[in-house]
Amino acid sequence: MSTLAWEVVRYTPRRPFQWRELIQQCWFFASVTILPTALVSIPFGAVIALQLGSLTQQIGAQSFTGAASALAIVQQASPLITALLVAGAGGSAMCADIGSRTIREEIDALEVLGVSPVQRLIVPRVLSMTIVAVLLNGLVSVVGVAGGYFFNVVMQGGTPGAYLASFNALAQLPDLWISEIKAVLYGFVAGIVAAYRGLNPGRGPKGVGDAVNQTVVITFLLLFLINVVLTGIYLQIVPPKGM
Repeated sequence: MSTLAWEVVRYTPRRPFQWRELIQQCWFFASVTILPTALVSIPFGAVIALQLGSLTQQIGAQSFTGAASALAIVQQASPLITALLVAGAGGSAMCADIGSRTIREEIDALEVLGVSPVQRLIVPRVLSMTIVAVLLNGLVSVVGVAGGYFFNVVMQGGTPGAYLASFNALAQLPDLWISEIKAVLYGFVAGIVAAYRGLNPGRGPKGVGDAVNQTVVITFLLLFLINVVLTGIYLQIVPPKGM
């Protein structure tokens, strides 16, 4: 899998680059993930806002609800939601596509013709998944923060000014950067895992189905591990912003 990742990096700047394939795959991944992502981000933002709003009311720090919920959504929830949808919807579809090509011996036919399957098929798909992951992460951040604001202000009687003021006081630009860095790595890792399992399925359609299941499970494990590592590094390097 690491060898395939290096091959993708090595073949990315080489010509001819498959721009048409890249655009088509970006549209495909966006079409299968944008609506579920938007719908999932609303309850995520609501649950975080309601839980933190209830907790801050108990300890008398209701004015910090906006900062706590917004930072939790931007730093943690939005990359994880993006990872789940990209791996579950986009990665499984990518693995099924490449796996079906493999068992039909289309990959072998490309190699016989002297065409690199990595350059022709894998590179545009991995890059498109990475691009879509970054865009979806931004969408989840906006929808999640807006949903958290609505549920905190409307359902819990929070103050709109306090919600926004605490968010502006504690949030900083590196919070958004670490979220986007996570999205880039998540999209790349999900694409590599899907491509690797698609190129190495079992025999027949059952092998492709097993490869799709393995893609989702392996991707989830890797993405949660990456999230823990990046979060730990970020909290050690970037100091928190004070009031």
